[in-house]
Amino acid sequence: MACPPNSFQYNKTLCACNPGYFLNSTTNNCSLFQSSSKEWMISSGIDYSISFSVPIFSFESIKKFTQSQAVFLEATLVMLLSWFFFCLVLRFGKINDGRSLRFRLRWWISRLDVCYATRHWLDDQKVVKKRKTELGGTFSIASWILFIGLIAALLYQIISKRSVEVHNVRASNGPDLLSFINDMEFNITTISSMSCSHLRGLGTLVTGTPGFIDYRSSPLSTFANFSCHNTSRGPTIMLRCSNCKIARDDLYISWQFVDLPNNPATAVGFQFNFTAKNLRDRKRVSFVTGTLKNGSNMDNRPITFRGPDVNILKFHLFPRIYRNLHDLRLIQPLFHDFIPGSSFLGTSQLQASLQSSQDGLINTTLAVNFLSAYIIEIDTQNVLGPVGVLADLGGLYAISFAIFFYLLMQCEFRIKKLRREDTVLINIRNRTKAKQNWDKLRKYVMYTWDCSSLEDASKSNGEVPLCDCMGVKSSRGSGSLHKRKQETQMDTISLNKKGNLPTDMRTCSKLIQTERVKSCSTGQLPDIETGLICMKGEHVIGHEDYDTQIGKRSKESVGSCQGDVSQPQASLLNDSTLPLPPVLEYKTDSGSDILDVQRNLQNLFEYNVLLREKFIASQSKLEALTKKASDPQCTCHNIT
Repeated sequence: MACPPNSFQYNKTLCACNPGYFLNSTTNNCSLFQSSSKEWMISSGIDYSISFSVPIFSFESIKKFTQSQAVFLEATLVMLLSWFFFCLVLRFGKINDGRSLRFRLRWWISRLDVCYATRHWLDDQKVVKKRKTELGGTFSIASWILFIGLIAALLYQIISKRSVEVHNVRASNGPDLLSFINDMEFNITTISSMSCSHLRGLGTLVTGTPGFIDYRSSPLSTFANFSCHNTSRGPTIMLRCSNCKIARDDLYISWQFVDLPNNPATAVGFQFNFTAKNLRDRKRVSFVTGTLKNGSNMDNRPITFRGPDVNILKFHLFPRIYRNLHDLRLIQPLFHDFIPGSSFLGTSQLQASLQSSQDGLINTTLAVNFLSAYIIEIDTQNVLGPVGVLADLGGLYAISFAIFFYLLMQCEFRIKKLRREDTVLINIRNRTKAKQNWDKLRKYVMYTWDCSSLEDASKSNGEVPLCDCMGVKSSRGSGSLHKRKQETQMDTISLNKKGNLPTDMRTCSKLIQTERVKSCSTGQLPDIETGLICMKGEHVIGHEDYDTQIGKRSKESVGSCQGDVSQPQASLLNDSTLPLPPVLEYKTDSGSDILDVQRNLQNLFEYNVLLREKFIASQSKLEALTKKASDPQCTCHNIT
């Protein structure tokens, strides 16, 4: 009969696996037993990680991507560099007329200057005012980016290391130990090709220290329920104790696996799982699990256990009281040591053992040491309280503010142009807004006061239209409501209505029209109802001042109807000749002086006053002529 690979033949007809190999019942081949440190696990049953709903948020999943605070700091640095690069590209671009997207972005960046608006460069003895600059907005957002990044790193630290577990060890007494009532379960699998039919000697419990006065022996059933189950990796011994009250220090449970015909007792390792659970809180389970391969041999060579020497598995039980969990009393099992028994490393030695009847067993002993001399009290203390968190936040904000405030001061100190850079954007913004508002005003005037009807009427009378002085063209049809209102208002103040004037006053109307044309050429439009409005200036004469001046002029100019008509007409022709505007004087060689500017402004003001007086005098004379023309006893003489 041929033996499978990785096996040898003994007693001439039987096959056995090499040391470290065990027979796999499914494939009927010898498989190498291997174990790793990942199979060792230990848990106290208390999870201190932050508890969020797993579908919504899981801190453990975040920890896989963020292994340290350096990830948050690197992300903050990347955001800072991206922000500075964006602002740099915008700053060195063309602004154009202030309507481009680049200018609007730069303007909104300057509006984001919320941290350094009152801390820009100011001259001495100047009132501190709020200024928003593009550089200040850049550094303000940069300081907030750094502050938020540091807060994220701080939150990571608070969540990961928010509390400290404090252990307090104190001496125990009898009542304290009796209060530890837990459900314990022990499973140990002998990794081999054996089955539960090889099991012998399980059923005795030994307490105390062998050879001493406290040594006791009792049936195992009085302490725990035990059973054996066959698995794919070998027989599993299960010990289950409900409501255990462990008052003894040492417990020993032993069993053996013996040879069967054509099926020797061999093992390549042990796998164990020891759990403890509290009756009050069954969700919290403390356990220890692992795999034993070759004991204290550190060379990790394949080994097979067989022989009379005992394989001892030592465990410790620690009583713990969790003060932070309503005084939860839970026993913590820990694996202490493994003392290997009889074992073989060579094939020839294992072959000789299989042929000998004296080595036909595997002795296993479970040694449990209950450390009842001391009790461990566990509590948690928060590392950071509310005051500490606020202090950290204030420190982070101060650091973020100080870094970029120093950079802002250095930039404005070394580059003088940056001290008043806010005026550049503000001036461009104001000019753009003023132009937009002026365009709106022009459209409003053109829409509201349409002059097409006046132009038609003036053309039919052979007169110059008044709308030409305004520079406004007709934009709507002749049938609008605003046009009819305009016609009605202008008809009430018109001085050229032929039905009210005699035929001899046509020459006077022509003279009045000449005055209107001259007023249009000088940029002024006389209006009896609304006052005097200068289209190119900003000075407005109200109704009361205008009527007072007209009254004074009319008293001086109005005389007898027959004899004084020619005199106001002649003076009107003489007054129509206006002086030339003053010459603006300035020096081109040494630059303009403030005194020259003031002198030119004074000359322009005096010239405007002279024009105003002449216009009022002409208007008063026209009023006098109108009154005389309306008098039925007066006749108007022709001026030719």
